[in-house]
Amino acid sequence: MVLHSLYLVAIVVEAMTAALAAGRRDMDWFGVCVLGCVTALGGGTTRDVLLGNHPLSWVAHPSYLLITAGAALATVFAARYMHHLRRVFLFLDAVGLVVFTVIGCNIALGLGVPLLIVIVAGMITGCVGGVLRDVLCNDVPLLFRSELYASVSVVTGGLYVGGLALALPHDLVMACALGIGLSLRLLAIRFGWNMPTFHYTRDLH
Repeated sequence: MVLHSLYLVAIVVEAMTAALAAGRRDMDWFGVCVLGCVTALGGGTTRDVLLGNHPLSWVAHPSYLLITAGAALATVFAARYMHHLRRVFLFLDAVGLVVFTVIGCNIALGLGVPLLIVIVAGMITGCVGGVLRDVLCNDVPLLFRSELYASVSVVTGGLYVGGLALALPHDLVMACALGIGLSLRLLAIRFGWNMPTFHYTRDLH
């Protein structure tokens, strides 16, 4: 129940941040709603398509479309105040990342796939919505920049899957995975922790 409540908060936040990205690209209101829905629900949709898990979450629960589209559209009217909430959004985005990851892992575990695929499914759930947003906005996806983001998802999923594999209590494992993953993401934001980058400029010819 708590995880589902956090999920609803997370999709609202993702939809609102996507709406702000749409506003920076001068998209119309329909584009704002579409980008909000794609960002909030795209990770779970991609996971389910790849794993053959049907019906898709928003097909089984059409209210998710209304929630995300509504949140995106509401952002249009509240955009002038959003810069005051930047830190709140960063925090809730970090919460969304780890919550999406654990939910993705849970669904993959229910499908009986190998543990490595479970972790990948968690990462897809947590990160691909943002990738789709950035691609549609013609930006380099955050996933492929040096910032700690996908790596946080992998750590969260690895802790969660590893704890369950050791037959530790589920609630304890979930709380630890969420707490450590969230702390790592927030510390990365606070101190600017990055992954090493690859630079290559020499011509092959």
